[in-house]
Amino acid sequence: MTEPIPVTRAVDHGTAKLMPDVDRKRAWLLTVEGAPQSYVDLDEPTYLEFEYARRLGHVLDTVAEPGRPLDVLHLGGGALTLPRYVAATRPGSRQDVVEADRGLMELVAEHLPVPRGSGITLHGADARAWLEAAPDDSADVLVADVFGGSRVPAHLTSVGYAQQAGRVLRDTGVYLANLADAAPFGFLRSQLATFATVFEELALIAEPAVLRGRRFGNAVLVAARHPIDTAALARRTAADAFPARVELGPGLRDLIGDALPVRDEDAVPSPEPPDGAFGIG
Repeated sequence: MTEPIPVTRAVDHGTAKLMPDVDRKRAWLLTVEGAPQSYVDLDEPTYLEFEYARRLGHVLDTVAEPGRPLDVLHLGGGALTLPRYVAATRPGSRQDVVEADRGLMELVAEHLPVPRGSGITLHGADARAWLEAAPDDSADVLVADVFGGSRVPAHLTSVGYAQQAGRVLRDTGVYLANLADAAPFGFLRSQLATFATVFEELALIAEPAVLRGRRFGNAVLVAARHPIDTAALARRTAADAFPARVELGPGLRDLIGDALPVRDEDAVPSPEPPDGAFGIG
């Protein structure tokens, strides 16, 4: 059998590389401009390599009873790690994936295709434009994992964007976002203040070292209009191979402090990661 070989291709937003994992037969790492974007095991779609992806997976496992199909909207596609995870854990789910980089989408479709009948539909479009055109009350879960390079685009950080997310989600729906920041958490605090204008329930999942301000890292934002099963979520994240903490209530209010919601005219991208924060050797 021929050994898999790396693939390098110019896509809309830089140079993408697909690199095989020597330890897992049909597993691949996707990078764009050297920054890791996705990890996929085609033989085991429930395997989540990246810490933030595992935390998103824990939320996806607890938003509804196990195995129940969901309507999921993914803003940001990458190598479709989480859509594949939902298709495997919740068969019959309907999933729309919106990816602005059409070249990247074509690369992934060519080399890492999703199985027929997976319920995953790909759309080449800007995330905010797609969201604004989406029907009311059409999604159970909205997952935002959009990075222009290594930064969340500004137009996906405002109250206007959060309101659109709230409109598209059903009353029982849950919003999830992969964010990245470091102390003093100016970006993260502003995002919590922004989503608090639309959603009554907020939680943040991150490694304790990140929350203590010791390093730059990812944090998963969870937002809903109904109580979140944070106890189940806390158990799962604490027991993970990469333990994380679920911050909510007073701790979250302390973190938000005097941060103000972000208006469209004031929106800026998330901070540039320091050199080596997400790089690979």
